[in-house]
Amino acid sequence: MPGYAKEAPARSLPVVRTELFVGGVWRQGAGRERDIRSPSDGTVLATIRDADLSDLSSAVDAAKAAQSAWRRAGPGARGAALRQAAARLRDHAEELALIDALDSGNPITGMRFDVGLGATLIDYFAGIATEAKGETIPQRDGKITYVTREPLGVVARLVAFNHPLLFAAAKMAAPLAAGNAVIVKPSEETPLSALRMAELIADIFPPGILSVLTGGAELGSAICGHRCISAVSLIGSVQTGKAVLRGGADTLKRTQLELGGKNALVICPDADIDAAIAGAVKGMNLGWTAGQSCGSTSRVLVHQSLHDRVVDGIAQAFDKVRVGDPTDDATEMGCLSTARQYEKVCGFIEQAVSEGAVLAAGGEPSSVPKGGYFVRPTLVTGLKPQMRIAREEVFGPVLSVLSWQDEDEMLDVVNGLDVGLTASVWTRDLDTAMRLTDRIQAGYVWVNDSSDHYLGAPFGGVKSSGIGREECLEELLAYTEQKTVTIVPKQSKHP
Repeated sequence: MPGYAKEAPARSLPVVRTELFVGGVWRQGAGRERDIRSPSDGTVLATIRDADLSDLSSAVDAAKAAQSAWRRAGPGARGAALRQAAARLRDHAEELALIDALDSGNPITGMRFDVGLGATLIDYFAGIATEAKGETIPQRDGKITYVTREPLGVVARLVAFNHPLLFAAAKMAAPLAAGNAVIVKPSEETPLSALRMAELIADIFPPGILSVLTGGAELGSAICGHRCISAVSLIGSVQTGKAVLRGGADTLKRTQLELGGKNALVICPDADIDAAIAGAVKGMNLGWTAGQSCGSTSRVLVHQSLHDRVVDGIAQAFDKVRVGDPTDDATEMGCLSTARQYEKVCGFIEQAVSEGAVLAAGGEPSSVPKGGYFVRPTLVTGLKPQMRIAREEVFGPVLSVLSWQDEDEMLDVVNGLDVGLTASVWTRDLDTAMRLTDRIQAGYVWVNDSSDHYLGAPFGGVKSSGIGREECLEELLAYTEQKTVTIVPKQSKHP
C-alpha cells in the first residue's frame, strides 16, 4: 500500500505511515527513496522517500503560520495538549516499543521503558509550562520595568538513532510547552517510531505546530542553516555537534547540544565491591541500547587492590547476558543499530588486541541470531591510558578497565579527555565522595550509582560533551527569549 510499511505477521512491524508529516498533512517526500532495514536480521521494514529542501521550506512556512496562535493559546492549553499526547503514547506503548525494537535493534523491554519515559517527560514539561516566568525590577517615579519570556518561534530537534521514540517524544515537549513550533528530524537510520508518533498525535496540535521530516546529513545541514529556524538541538556525537554549530553560525542560531562522552566509573579501595561491579554493568546500559549510550560509564578506573576481583565479577556478569532477538521478552541485549556502528565497534576491539590489550569477556560477534549486527558484551583489560580504546567513545557494548594507585594520577586520567558528560564514584567514605565529585570534570556525577536519570535533574555535559541542560526547567527556558519593558507614566500637568 503506497505510503505505508507492509503489514506482516505478529512480532513484525506494525503498520506505519511512511510519508512526511508536514503542516498537519501527510505528503510524499521529494528526496531520495531508500529502504529501512532491521539491524537484527537485515529485513526491509519499510521504504521511505526523504525530505528535500522544498519539503523543509513547506514545514517552516507552516510552522511560522501556526506558531503565533499557539503562543497566544497560553501555557494551560499547551500543557493540556501535551498531556493528551503523552496519554496517546501510553495507549500505544506496545506497538511503539515493537517498532523501535525492530528498527533500532534495542530489546523490546527497554523500548517499553523508553515509551513510558518519553510520556513522563512530556507530562513533566506540560506541568511546568507556567514556569517560564518573568520578573519586575524596582524603579522610581512611578516607572515600571518588567521582563517577560517569549517563545523563539520555529525550532528543530535532531534525534539520535539510539532512543528513537524517547528522543522524538521527549525533545519536542519543552519547545512546544514554551509556545514554539517544532520540526523533528529523526535519525535517518531509525525514523519509523517518530512517524508513527506523528500519526498518533496529529489531531492534537494545530496544523504546522509539529512536523516530522526524514532525511540524512544534507537535510540536517539545511535545517541548521535555515534563516527562519531560530534554534536547533542535537543529541549525537561530538563531530556532529560541531557540524551543527558551524551550520548555524551564519544565522547565529541558538543551539543545545547533548554530545558524547568517555565516562569514567571510579572504584575506590573502600567501595562495596559487589555493588560496584553491579553498577559498572548497569552503567553500560546493555539492556537498553547495547552500550550505544552517550551517558554509559564505559571506562572503569579501579583501585589496584580490587582490580582482579572487579574484572572477574564484571566478566562473569557479561558472560551471562542473553543476547538475541530484540522482539523477544527474554532478550537482555539486542544488537547494534547500524552497520557503521558494528564496523566501528569491531574495529576498536581488533585494534586494542593488536596493541596488547586483553579480552576478559566477549570480543567476538555473537552467533545468535545470525545475520544481524550482534556483538557480545566485551570487557577489555591490560590497557594504558593513552590507548585509543581508553580515550575515544566506542558507543557499543565495550567496557575498558584501567587500574590506579595514586588519586591525583587517577584524576588526571579521568579529566584528561576533551569530553565530560557523566561519571560515577564508588566509595563508602563521604569525604572521598565530596572530594572526587568536586574534582571530576563532568556534567552529571553519581555516587554509588550509575545510569539513572531523575525527573527535573539537569542532564548535560561539560567541555566537548555539550551545551545546555535537558530534562529540567533550564531546557524549557532555553526555548524562550527574554524581553524587557519599561513603562514611564504620563506626566500630568497641574494647574
